Amino acid sequence: MKIKIPSITDNVSVVESFIDNLKEKIRLSDNVYGNILISVTEAVNNAIVHGNKEDKEKKVELFLKQTKKSISFVIKDEGSGFDESKIPDPTSPKNLDNIKGRGVFLIKNLADNVKFRKKGSEVELVFNLY
Repeated sequence: MKIKIPSITDNVSVVESFIDNLKEKIRLSDNVYGNILISVTEAVNNAIVHGNKEDKEKKVELFLKQTKKSISFVIKDEGSGFDESKIPDPTSPKNLDNIKGRGVFLIKNLADNVKFRKKGSEVELVFNLY
């Protein structure tokens, strides 16, 4: 399954609906559903805002793959990527008051496996179903 959306922040609601429908279709537990909803919408928002710089001509793609034991989402943007190692640690005392900069931290802590590819313009989030 795949969806493709223009880089407009309002389109995050399209992804939320997609995940809501998925919950019903494959009967996700509330815990896994919550982790997926937060992580995937955060990754899509990052792709729209940071990757594609909210350029509505650029698209964000979301791919879904499912096995018996896991479900994974691949989010791709058309940006130049980023260096994951240069993202400040939001738990560091000097960063605790920063309003931004927690997205990747959240994603890494809620997904069971996270892989950044193509210089960060593609991310795969894997969630164990059991």
